[in-house]
Amino acid sequence: MRGSGKAAALVTVLLTALAACTSTPPPPVVTSPVAQSSSSAAPTASQIVIGVDDIAGGYNPHNLADQSTITTALSQMLLPSVFRPDANGENQLDTTLMRSAEVTSTDPFTVTYLIRQDASWSDGAPIAVEDFVYLAEAMRDQPGVVQPAGYRLISGIQPSEGGKGVQVTFSEPYPGWQTLFSNLLPQHLLKDAPGGWQGALQDSFPAYGGPFSIKTRDNARGEIILERNERYWDKPAAVDQIVLRRSDATGLAGALRSGNDQFVMSRTDNAGLNQFQVLGPSVQLSTVASPRVAGVLLRPANGPLVDDQVREAVSAIIDRNKLIDEGTGGGPSTGLRADAQVRWPSQAGYAPTIPAGYGVPDPAKAESLLTAAGYVKEAGIWRKDGRALTLVVASPGQQEPYASMAKELSNQLIAAGIQVNTLNAQPRDLFANLLALPVSQGSTAPTGNTNAVGVDIAVVPLPVGGDAATVLASTFGCRPGQSTPSANVAVIPANPAAVCDENLQTTIEGALTGEKPLADALAELEPKLWAQHTVLPLFQLADTLATGQGISGMTAGPPLLGPFSEAVNWTRSPR
Repeated sequence: MRGSGKAAALVTVLLTALAACTSTPPPPVVTSPVAQSSSSAAPTASQIVIGVDDIAGGYNPHNLADQSTITTALSQMLLPSVFRPDANGENQLDTTLMRSAEVTSTDPFTVTYLIRQDASWSDGAPIAVEDFVYLAEAMRDQPGVVQPAGYRLISGIQPSEGGKGVQVTFSEPYPGWQTLFSNLLPQHLLKDAPGGWQGALQDSFPAYGGPFSIKTRDNARGEIILERNERYWDKPAAVDQIVLRRSDATGLAGALRSGNDQFVMSRTDNAGLNQFQVLGPSVQLSTVASPRVAGVLLRPANGPLVDDQVREAVSAIIDRNKLIDEGTGGGPSTGLRADAQVRWPSQAGYAPTIPAGYGVPDPAKAESLLTAAGYVKEAGIWRKDGRALTLVVASPGQQEPYASMAKELSNQLIAAGIQVNTLNAQPRDLFANLLALPVSQGSTAPTGNTNAVGVDIAVVPLPVGGDAATVLASTFGCRPGQSTPSANVAVIPANPAAVCDENLQTTIEGALTGEKPLADALAELEPKLWAQHTVLPLFQLADTLATGQGISGMTAGPPLLGPFSEAVNWTRSPR
């Protein structure tokens, strides 16, 4: 690989040896199954009810397919993290889990973590080095994960202190190391579970490492009830229960008006905002930006879009403003247009880099480029060698706003003479399979799945937040050892866009490892990334936080995470 030329070694740890030298014996193992249905609990003085758009899984915060407000909320309350952002977005060591985490060597770059001896999962198993290894291996090897670039630099993990010490070595320096090992998962329950990593947290959580646990989850009623985790070793939650309750915009506004909901987190459109606004000064409204940007991927992975001219022509057809209008619906995301490739609109220091006129339809340019690529328009359809130009446009199931934008995009392409096959694949199938098929120039190699369909265009969420250099490398960079795809070598793409450009990789790696200042790297890369016509960012997703009566100790929370990281401090207050 470009840069140092070092190949990342296998993560090394002997789990069997750890089992023989564990720290203080854990308390007796108990199971904490999640009931799949229940009747709505009657409101109590120590219960807080939150209105949400949906409660559906999956709930793995590390899977692109599972990115949602409910997943972010649950991971904040149920899973342990090494660092957590403070109110200003600065990473702070979470001392409820950790004793320390610091760089202990620069050659090789090494970070040593010390976990609290009393930190344990809700079934009594200690939170230990095995959990670090499990997450690092999955983030390095599994497709469809969120921001894997930093984990791909890990070359080894060694235990100490009976598993409560974790020494992580890297193949390169990594200034963004504090973004790693958030939302740890229970390795002992998930490693050999049916479905493996892709099945992890599909329907619920097998154990908890935070101040709350799940008492019941009722999909039919649209309700999840959390209760105080009695096995939590640190400050206990101030309330007995938190209820997450699904409703539509009218129902959410009505529950705030009546006081049945203490607050609401909702991806509102203009009509939904109006329903909250008419509630008057008793309901406080604010915008909570999400760690996701809605975008369009023009994938140079198979078929027509491998041709730079065809990809640019398709870009010239797309009406970006119409896609943004369709996706935002006049809601809080309207003011968060994503006009840069790497930085996100709510980030400090964000500035647009989009070229003038980019995203405005230019039919003449599109026709010129398609003609130069060998296409002829016959009876309103672009053809080459007698075959119609046909593109597969995919979105993650019926998830919004992606499904609606994919429909609008398809209509634009069809109107311009390009045939479209639409694909609303299940989210996990889309990210872990269809967007991860081994690819080569001009073809897709669906090894092991002859029914798989190559995706030309995907309308999907793009993860942002944390370390911007990691966002850059995860979105546009190659994986370690990967070459630019060629006609003779099929490789698993390093990112959903299937982008790996040797000409840009050295600069991307320099930003990731701190060798090149990020500002300098972006000044060089942003024009080139726009010119690739592979990733078309649209807008940053956002929720409306509508706070009513009956809750104390709640704020809007850290940037991109919302109020849920402070749930341990919430209390009911008189109306």
